[in-house]
Amino acid sequence: MTDIKNYNTFVKIEPINKGWSSDKKYYIETADGQRMFLRVSDISEHDRRKNDYMMIEQIYKHGVPTVKPLGFGICCGGKNIYSLSDWIDGKGADVVLPHISEKEQYILGLKTGEVLRKIHSIPAPKTIETWSIRYKHKVKTWIDKYNNNTQVHSDTGDKLVQYLENHKNIIDSRSQTFIHGDYNIENIIVLPNGKINVIDLNSFNTPYGDPWWDINNMAWMPVMFPYFYTGQIKGYFNGEPPTDFWNVLAYYLAYDALAALTDPYGLNGIKDGTEIVNNIHKWTDNFKNPIPTWYLKEKIV
Repeated sequence: MTDIKNYNTFVKIEPINKGWSSDKKYYIETADGQRMFLRVSDISEHDRRKNDYMMIEQIYKHGVPTVKPLGFGICCGGKNIYSLSDWIDGKGADVVLPHISEKEQYILGLKTGEVLRKIHSIPAPKTIETWSIRYKHKVKTWIDKYNNNTQVHSDTGDKLVQYLENHKNIIDSRSQTFIHGDYNIENIIVLPNGKINVIDLNSFNTPYGDPWWDINNMAWMPVMFPYFYTGQIKGYFNGEPPTDFWNVLAYYLAYDALAALTDPYGLNGIKDGTEIVNNIHKWTDNFKNPIPTWYLKEKIV
């Protein structure tokens, strides 16, 4: 990494062992006291990471509370690429939520919903392929994976496939904006002043899509915080969401359930996809009610 620009000013380099990416991440301090976040990726990721970096520059200029980009380039003798951004003081919402009251969880959710709405104010290019075509292709890919893997076949899986087939037109009219791609509580940083900052935008290389798709990441989290997620939805919509939202969310949750059932993997202590699938079915009463059971309709504050 010695060929990273201004590397000679680095006086502290500490590895960060968090996240599912194969990228290497570091906390950096420089001789003049500047603190930065360094991400090092394989050179094969050059074009995607460069596009990500340019997108972050645009998002930062748009006023979204995220990291300030500080540099991008090739390093390690041409084997890797790096990106630098300023360091954010704060704690992940996943760390904060278990230690605050339900009312505070709800207020934090409101803030995250408002920020997500800001992210979605960035329009998608008019030339991009429609979300309906793109997402139906994703769904078909997972249905094919399920059908081709007899070891995971079950009555639950068959019903999920049927649900996705029967309700696929629910996303036909969905518009597209810039999306975060992985708007979960690990990527939401709570600052000491109570404000929030978001990190890892576009971490799944899906920069544009249905903005409502950004609101289904609770399915993959090991702990459900009803007050937080209720606040996030109400903060995003500045009140109660439209009925259509619940139907679209249920469709995305069905997709999540099929993916978890078909390709189970370790996630924060969840050894397979069974818990994810069971949670989603419980929330939706086996998809008989699109409004999740954890959603709190009553006034909280």
